[in-house]
Amino acid sequence: MSSANNLKKSLLVLALATTLAACSDNDNDPVVEEPVVVEPIVVEPVISEFTITFSNLTAGQPLSPLSVIAFEDEAPWSFGTTASVGLEMLAESGANEEYLSYESALAAVSAEGAIGPGETTTVIITVEEQETLNLSFAAMLGNTNDAFTGLSSLDVSTLEVGGSLSRTTTAYDAGTEANTETAETVPGPAASGEGFNEIRDDTADIITMHPGIVSNQDGLSTSALGVEHKFDNPVSKIVITRTQ
Repeated sequence: MSSANNLKKSLLVLALATTLAACSDNDNDPVVEEPVVVEPIVVEPVISEFTITFSNLTAGQPLSPLSVIAFEDEAPWSFGTTASVGLEMLAESGANEEYLSYESALAAVSAEGAIGPGETTTVIITVEEQETLNLSFAAMLGNTNDAFTGLSSLDVSTLEVGGSLSRTTTAYDAGTEANTETAETVPGPAASGEGFNEIRDDTADIITMHPGIVSNQDGLSTSALGVEHKFDNPVSKIVITRTQ
């Protein structure tokens, strides 16, 4: 009987020791935590939207589709500088595809069609918000050799949603084609002549103020243009409203 009791006591002690050892080992095991997956924060760009209203103030000059370019620093054209090929094409023919591909453009859009005398059109441009944001505008005076109008650069960086800016524009000479006013060289409805020609025959070769139309009734007998095609400044009005 005594031997049986001793055996039971020995087994009990062994079991207790094993349990304690197991508990001790568990307490010392390092705690492995599951890694926390942190999703990256995606910052959505702030989009600025501007609605531009463009009005033709002339009595006899159709204006080509308005071209609008958003940019930060370097304007697509500037008074007193040589016109780019893109601006040359726009000012001589009204075609703006090359002009709108300006390499420093943040965004570029064109109005849908030409704007007749006294008419108004609207175009919308959207662009990511920038610390420095400018808009540039250009449109050809159709019944001329290479006259265009617009604004080289207008700062809209601080324009708040709902705010508007209004500007009138003058006529510029692109300096790429002589102002012969002939039927062969004026592309507008008054003559339906040639548009863009890569040969530059204007002695100025820089953007200047346009001297105006002479016409066949005021001393230029070879002109295809009449006094009804003359224009005074300003030739257009541009209203820019930030809508987003």
